[in-house]
Amino acid sequence: MSEEKKSHVETVKLESNYLRGTLGEELAVDTDSFTKDSTHVLKHYGTYQQDDRDTRAERRAQGLTGKAYSFMVRTRIPGGKLTSRQLLAQLDLADELGNTTLRITSRQGLQLHGILKTNLRETIRRINETQLSTLGACGDVNRNVMCCPAPYTQPIYRQVQVLADQLADHLAPRTPAYHELWLSDPDSGEKTLVGGGQPEEIEPIYGQHYLPRKFKIGIGFTFDNCVDIYTHDIGLLAVVRDDQLVGYNVLVGGGQGTTPAAAKTFPALGQRMAFVAPDRVVDVATAIVKVQRDFGNREDRKVARLKYLVHRWGLSRFKAKVEEYYGQPLADPEPEDVTGHNDHIGWDQQGDGHWFYGLNIENGRILDRDSMQLKSALREICTRLEPGIRLTAHQSLLLTDLQGEQRDEVEAILRRHHVKLSDQYSTVRRWSMACVAWPTCGLAITDSERVLPGVIDQLELELAKLGLEDEPFTVRMTGCPNGCARPYNSDVGLVGKARGRYTVFVGGRLLGNRLNFIYRELVPLEEIVPTLVPLLTYFKQDRMAGESFGDFCDRKGLEDLTAWANQA
Repeated sequence: MSEEKKSHVETVKLESNYLRGTLGEELAVDTDSFTKDSTHVLKHYGTYQQDDRDTRAERRAQGLTGKAYSFMVRTRIPGGKLTSRQLLAQLDLADELGNTTLRITSRQGLQLHGILKTNLRETIRRINETQLSTLGACGDVNRNVMCCPAPYTQPIYRQVQVLADQLADHLAPRTPAYHELWLSDPDSGEKTLVGGGQPEEIEPIYGQHYLPRKFKIGIGFTFDNCVDIYTHDIGLLAVVRDDQLVGYNVLVGGGQGTTPAAAKTFPALGQRMAFVAPDRVVDVATAIVKVQRDFGNREDRKVARLKYLVHRWGLSRFKAKVEEYYGQPLADPEPEDVTGHNDHIGWDQQGDGHWFYGLNIENGRILDRDSMQLKSALREICTRLEPGIRLTAHQSLLLTDLQGEQRDEVEAILRRHHVKLSDQYSTVRRWSMACVAWPTCGLAITDSERVLPGVIDQLELELAKLGLEDEPFTVRMTGCPNGCARPYNSDVGLVGKARGRYTVFVGGRLLGNRLNFIYRELVPLEEIVPTLVPLLTYFKQDRMAGESFGDFCDRKGLEDLTAWANQA
């Protein structure tokens, strides 16, 4: 492809000298923001330049020019596994350099918000001092590798965590610019920003252009698809027989994001491509990444994800190209598929005499407020008991390796800080999830995290009236169609379409292996629950035995659901 046909971002990456660009010079200048081109490079280091859009009108009224810039900093944590010490360090950064809150992402990472440009280098350096990294948490590279976070002692759980670590290490960018820009002392006088070297020496997997778009990998089990493997560029389904992990079914081409005005964009679920032995997964994943590197669309970022390449070529042609890069044929996938989904919330035994506690955290936000001091509670638990920490794909966390006698102490600390225990959450709230959205996400059209709790408040009342309060179904809300909270395969998806208005999707499922469909467009926030109530009433009256709400909506279809709602 000729250079003039590439998107501007591709030119920026190519000319950045392996993600250096002018970041070093701009970090040295006393300004509150980076140039637009530099923000594209900056993402590869796990940080986004943002501004508080709630303050824009007020700033204009005060005669202030420019925006209230700050930065989100995301930590890459394969499989969501970290220590109490590492979590405490992140909480310290939130208090000292951020907006005092920490957020668990839907990809088992952590995000700091409100970091000023003057504190950006210190933030990233301090994260690295705890043996964590922000490199590759964002940008056109493989991002955080997800896997089931459960700390059970059966070998299969350890094996998937080890694979997540291996994939994360192997597919991480190799550019020395990360160390040069963020970890070296800028006042030492040492000049380290040097170029040179062949692409295959500096970035043997990514080359000078890196990938056409972001890339995501998730590893799950047939009996527990808690990481939504169908939504990833590569989904790895562990095939377990007689308690032995015999290999992985490889799924390709999943992805949630769409662009509202571009009909050529769409959400997609991964397609089952091959079965691979455990010791060959890294090599096969590398081949898939390289095929996307060489053949993914670099002209139009809207259709640059792997799912569009798989769609354009078809699965057979794509598999053949992967086999060419891998160097040998790949076996067809085994018949195993997902059959269950466990969010790992509440108390459970690990199998080694220890316990873990799945603490539900609504929309992943760790903070202290008058009514609840979650951040302080976690500080006390991590300081006194030093449990292991695992982050879940549903924005909650697991406190692991606890002694039986510490169970009461954990609950007492939570109660003392007015933190609800997990069994005090309603079923619908437990299975709900939202992205950050307004006011800081630059892509957001409207609110999500700030308004979903109120929607759930209303939904809880209506479900109780219908006697459906114990019915498990997923509700996921995003402030734009990019789908960071995975709304397109949930039972109910609420996707921001305009300020205060949402597209309502129904018909997905908790298992995560079916897309939902549009039920209503441009529904005002206050009308979301009234829009769903007729469907829930219909479900109550006409469901089949054991049928879930998502399965019911899928069986009935749009025309039938609409006809019922119109006459209700």
